[in-house]
Amino acid sequence: MINLLNCLILNMFVCILFCVIIFNIQIFCINDYSFNFREFIFAQTMIFAINEINKNPKMLPNVKLGYKIYDNCGTMDILRAALALVSGQNRELSEESCTETVQAILGHSGSSPTIALAQVVGRFQIPVISHFATCACLSNRNEYPTFFRTIPSDYYQSRALAKLVKHFGWSWVGALAVNNEYGFSGMAAFIKAAQEYGVCIEYSEAFSSSDPPSRLQRITEIIKQSTSKVIMAFMSHREIKLLATELYQHNITGLQWIGSDAWITDLSLTDIKGHKILVGSLGFTVPTAKIPGRFVQEFWEEVFDCSLNETVNTQRQPCSGYESLQNVESQFTDVSELRFTKNVYKSVYAVAHALDNLIKCDNGQQLFSSGSCIDPKQIQPWQVFRYLNTVNFTTEEGERVYFNKNGDIPARYELVNLQYSIQGIMEGRTIGIYDASFPDRQQLIMNNNTVVWGNGLEVPLSVCSERCLPGTHKVLQKGKPVCCYDCIPCPEGEISNVTDSVACVKCPPAYWSNKQRDACIPKEIEFLAYDEILGLVLVVFSLLGVFLTMVTTLVFYCHRETPLVRANNSELSFLLLFSLTLCFLCALTFIGRPSEWSCKLRHTAFGITFVLCISCVLGKTIVVLMAFKATLPGSNVMKWFGPLQQRFSVLAFALIQMLICTLWLTISPPFPFMNFLLYKDRIILECDTGTALGFCAVLGYIGLLAILCFAIAFLARKLPDNFNEAKFITFSMLIFCAVWITFIPAYVSSPGKFTVAVEIFAILASSFGLLFCIFLPKCYVILFRPEQNTKKHIMGKTSNYDIKNK
Repeated sequence: MINLLNCLILNMFVCILFCVIIFNIQIFCINDYSFNFREFIFAQTMIFAINEINKNPKMLPNVKLGYKIYDNCGTMDILRAALALVSGQNRELSEESCTETVQAILGHSGSSPTIALAQVVGRFQIPVISHFATCACLSNRNEYPTFFRTIPSDYYQSRALAKLVKHFGWSWVGALAVNNEYGFSGMAAFIKAAQEYGVCIEYSEAFSSSDPPSRLQRITEIIKQSTSKVIMAFMSHREIKLLATELYQHNITGLQWIGSDAWITDLSLTDIKGHKILVGSLGFTVPTAKIPGRFVQEFWEEVFDCSLNETVNTQRQPCSGYESLQNVESQFTDVSELRFTKNVYKSVYAVAHALDNLIKCDNGQQLFSSGSCIDPKQIQPWQVFRYLNTVNFTTEEGERVYFNKNGDIPARYELVNLQYSIQGIMEGRTIGIYDASFPDRQQLIMNNNTVVWGNGLEVPLSVCSERCLPGTHKVLQKGKPVCCYDCIPCPEGEISNVTDSVACVKCPPAYWSNKQRDACIPKEIEFLAYDEILGLVLVVFSLLGVFLTMVTTLVFYCHRETPLVRANNSELSFLLLFSLTLCFLCALTFIGRPSEWSCKLRHTAFGITFVLCISCVLGKTIVVLMAFKATLPGSNVMKWFGPLQQRFSVLAFALIQMLICTLWLTISPPFPFMNFLLYKDRIILECDTGTALGFCAVLGYIGLLAILCFAIAFLARKLPDNFNEAKFITFSMLIFCAVWITFIPAYVSSPGKFTVAVEIFAILASSFGLLFCIFLPKCYVILFRPEQNTKKHIMGKTSNYDIKNK
């Protein structure tokens, strides 16, 4: 035993092998020709766990566990040790007889050696349990059928690292790995998970500590030329030391490192000159743990350079017994964070529980059909392998230990941040946890501890393109990864209300985008209103028309007994003035917010009042024409178109229009309509005609009467000026027809509320034309030329007309 420890002290152990005195459970160790405290701690932890189990009367009764530690010591490598194990070439550590068959192997600490080891011994169905080999490839049961581990697979660590990068908003990162299976597998899993989270990899490189310097210099240049500020390093402590030193020499600082568990908590990083570059690094590692009662007295001699055994020939002075570890700083004596050491402890107990379940006949968990108790000396490795699959126990700290179908334990990590301690030593400080068993959004939990960043100031920004603010969307840059894009403002009518939107969303039909393009707001509803300039001007002209019509009515009423008023059919004149008043008032119904009653009223009122107006003009025209026909000898036509016939004709023409409007309102009446098509940014509230046939029938009937009136007035245009008004009616009808002929194309081509304005203008223009052409000359004579408003003057003109025509 002493010789074995001396060998361990003189050599570095990468992996540990342990065996049993009665069963052979073995752990590997390889020599690196320099003392490695970590591997020595692993060996001592294994020994401590075995001794603890052997002292426990409740576990493996009447059976003692033994072990055999394989190390290089300059003579044996890992494959030779593996072959020695499977061939039964083992050496017992006591005089008691041991089983000749190796039951389980613990090790190696590295993934690459473990891959070689597991492939060899797996063919012999010998279970291999690793405490530190994290390569995701080892979860492949087809390649490594008997492999177990008490450390989570790198598959989970890679996904945790990708989620960490996403958590801090880093979408543009570099990736480095060690040039072996561990690095390639871890980096590949990280890149795959990162792509799922929308993270882009600017570059991915791999190297090992054995590569020529030019390889490291090339990677340094790549980092120097890159734009990403975050680097994920999936490598061991050896490679990260070389890289940090090289970067320090080139003064490349301010980078945010994301590290794997192989180096993130390695205390040897403080030994390098450029360790300051790594301050602020983030990474996941297995949770801290404690092993109660663990202490190794054999290490006393190494720490204090003294000998506890005086019988052994040594050059060291005997230990006094007053030495104190209180002020000694050593990786071995530091038991505050037994992260990976606890994995060795759990590995030993996993094998012990499997063996315990296997040899107990009354546990009800027999996997074999023999029905008899198993002789401990006859246990085969494949039986231990079967029972390892069913192991399920809880440690003193409450941690549950079991293996899934791939031989992995549940993935749980601590998120550590490399910071300087009070003593000025760089150490990992826990700032969060990651538990893969939780729901996806709850797996990463940050605590309130202060985080130190690689740039020393704040959370670094590592993106290929700045984030697209709400109101813009991403447009990928040609030939670049998806994380490189331009932020383009959303087009009109579309919005994006989240950051980094990949597309803009169209607003609902009744909504429009605001100026910032980050929210949909109700569209402005547009109609011809009273409180706008155009509506106000039309109201003024409408009321002006009403006022002038009433003034004209007053003038005619006050002079109703004068020859001029009597000669122009005063009854039809007053009815025409009343109709014109209704026409001017009708224009007001087209202004304001359209409603069901206003849409029905405006079109029907317009149609009926204008027909009434044109009917009066038509009646006056016929009266003038009939009056001159009656002056001819033997003519009695006036008895066929007297006052009764005049009233009846006006009523008949109006009733026809009323019938048309009634049918229109019954079949398909006008209704308020929100027009979304005319403008994109606003809604035009207008009156839909319901059926175009009804609207055309109303306008067509008015046009027919106007044309008829114009034709009759045109025939009577040469009658004496002072007696008849045919010439003025001709001009009024000419204006009326011109207005409504030009109204049609203007109405069709005018957009929005201007359509209504055109219709109102046509109503007012035609109404003013009738008022001015028919009544203005009469009012002028009545008010300013009263000498012409005599029967003699009117009769004189008639006589002159008769003489000239004889």
